[in-house]
Amino acid sequence: QVRLVESGGGLVQAGGSLRLSCAASGRAFSINAIGWYRQAPGKQRELVADLTSYYLDSVKGRFTISRDGAKNTVYLQMNSLKPEDTAVYYCHDQSGPFGSWGQGTQVTVSS
Repeated sequence: QVRLVESGGGLVQAGGSLRLSCAASGRAFSINAIGWYRQAPGKQRELVADLTSYYLDSVKGRFTISRDGAKNTVYLQMNSLKPEDTAVYYCHDQSGPFGSWGQGTQVTVSS
């Protein structure tokens, strides 16, 4: 089982930036299978970006996903943040139906 730990969330004003980190550890896994999801209050969890170069339409041009294989870490650089980006952000091992989830990190964007 892969263990995923997110960090980097916080409170930021609209137009600001944050960088989220997802540190992976555990049994053999492919870091390329890790994706970033988010869930806003009252809404379904949605895929934001993954390392197949998928990006949610609403974040294209503002968010960038990257990885550091040596550190087993996947990043989500978020620029030009908007209030509608407010959510709990999770990283997820997409390699199978029972892939691990991190505990989540809160991102709050004030207007």
